[in-house]
Amino acid sequence: MFDRHYKVWPEYAPRSLTVPETSVYTNLQITALRYPSKDAIVYYDSTMTYGELHSEVEALAGYLQHLGVARGERVLLYMQNSPQYVIAYYAILRADAVVVPVNPMNRTAELEHYLKDTGATVCICGQELFPQLSPLVGSEALKHAIVTAYSEYVRKETDLNLPAEVAMPAKSITQAGVHAWTDCLAAGHRPGRIWPSRKIMRYSPIARERRARLKVVLTPTAR
Repeated sequence: MFDRHYKVWPEYAPRSLTVPETSVYTNLQITALRYPSKDAIVYYDSTMTYGELHSEVEALAGYLQHLGVARGERVLLYMQNSPQYVIAYYAILRADAVVVPVNPMNRTAELEHYLKDTGATVCICGQELFPQLSPLVGSEALKHAIVTAYSEYVRKETDLNLPAEVAMPAKSITQAGVHAWTDCLAAGHRPGRIWPSRKIMRYSPIARERRARLKVVLTPTAR
């Protein structure tokens, strides 16, 4: 183990970290309980409180589970920095799933690779990126896409210059398998119980694959 830094390590500081039993989502839940009226996000002068953030995370998590997202499964997150990115990130965790962040510069061929590599059946994406995702929606791999317009969270007048992607109004997409972000939040689905972090990892596809490989290695060779 590398330990040369111990020579200058403060005597009062611990040399190891205890992994908490709580999840990243739990930190948001606790903060929303303690400070529900405090601003969690400020987006081009529009604000969202921790209480509002937590409420939308719960609603989107419930919808993901409604679409069939199960414990340990992966969900692609394909969008720019925005309130929706934050909400979607926590919602995927709340649904006991695994976040797969995708670079907005990626195109259809690269998205197809991510789908095959992760086994994801759901993608949450920004409206301006949907043309890259559209050819894959409804395929055997990608069953559902949740699409959002960043302008939906610019809810008050601002003198700031909005990028074209942010100013773009929401468009109605009628393609099969596509779900509008606002419809998902309004559907009223509630997520199921929260599993401890270690149990989520235990049942994740990655963990199952590792256990399978380990079992092969440990199984004695027939003589």
